[in-house]
Amino acid sequence: MKPTILFLCTLFSCSLLAQDPLYRMSTDKPRWATFENPKAATGVGGMENKTAKGHAYEPIKAGEVKTLLSVTGMGIVQRIWLTFNDRSSAMMRALRIDMYWDGATQPAVSAPIGDFFGISHGQIMPFENALFSSPEGRSFNCRIPMPFRKGARITVTNESDKELGLFFYDVDFQRVTALPPDALYFHAHWRREHKTELAKDFNMLPEVTGKGRFLGVNVGLITAAEYGKSWWGEGEVKIYLDGDGQFPTIVGTGAEDYIGSGWGLGKFIQWYQGCPIANDSTRQWSFYRFHIPDPIYFQQKLRATIQVLGGHSRDDVRRMLKEGTALIPVSLSHDKGFVRLFEGNPPALDAADFPDGWVNFYRQEDYCATAYFYLDKPVNGLPALAAVQVRTKGM
Repeated sequence: MKPTILFLCTLFSCSLLAQDPLYRMSTDKPRWATFENPKAATGVGGMENKTAKGHAYEPIKAGEVKTLLSVTGMGIVQRIWLTFNDRSSAMMRALRIDMYWDGATQPAVSAPIGDFFGISHGQIMPFENALFSSPEGRSFNCRIPMPFRKGARITVTNESDKELGLFFYDVDFQRVTALPPDALYFHAHWRREHKTELAKDFNMLPEVTGKGRFLGVNVGLITAAEYGKSWWGEGEVKIYLDGDGQFPTIVGTGAEDYIGSGWGLGKFIQWYQGCPIANDSTRQWSFYRFHIPDPIYFQQKLRATIQVLGGHSRDDVRRMLKEGTALIPVSLSHDKGFVRLFEGNPPALDAADFPDGWVNFYRQEDYCATAYFYLDKPVNGLPALAAVQVRTKGM
């Protein structure tokens, strides 16, 4: 199969048979990197233990870096599979995965291993979507195509304070003789704010420069206890493209709306959108959206944010304000219409003539996000991954 067709078919989830029949021959060379053959060299796999099962896993000591893949030349990573025995939430955040393309010294991908593979808060469960899966909640699969021109290196680092006893993996890729000239490099960036700033949007993806494609985001949220079970998801997703300044080109209508739901949010897992965690008792939520059928390209730069905005009834918001809860009312929905509290001369929330209805308000939460994107260069210039203490706080 031609590299261009293979890359596009995998990325856009198109019908392989419709684009290029499975019976067509190709000069591409399949390779699998494992602990027994991390360089995926020709004809040297399965040599240990007299060809019997001899090196399926390795331990990763506290502070140790394991190289999963280290190759030179041109290719496309097509699948990553791994599993390990300690899948506690703390270990899922303490293990970090880094990917380097074409000899770069800065990683294009740097994220906690659990978040990278599709679910926040160090949790794992059976699921499948367009890019990630865990068939039985014990393993991690990634199907994002990752082209490279001069070489690829993938590492996992144990930043916990204890040894991880059993770590298994394979990285499957094709050695190719050519890539499309416009083939982009895959990137992923993770960040967390334990307590967002009031009335300031959370950056799911800080500004990146260059040409590329925003592939999507996996977001985690722990709501602050002071807001009780009030609704947290009124925040609109904003995507700033190219020449955008103060105002973005792309704006959504609410958090659950962004992932294709509405009027609140329960657990669901679908191909391009989902909410694997929706627990108002633990105050934890996790949701994702992949822009595969609705691509978002950028020619100069991109930034993606979400408003930290919730809502509750008028009387409940009044009560929270009296209790000293950190919030700022921004709008009101009631039976006579929609009131913008930052425009015109609306009544104060505690005024007798303030209508009864649903009040949206800025709030503060614990947010994290893993953003996935392609870029026309192997280095993205984003901040380094946060320290393990930041990643694992509260776990």
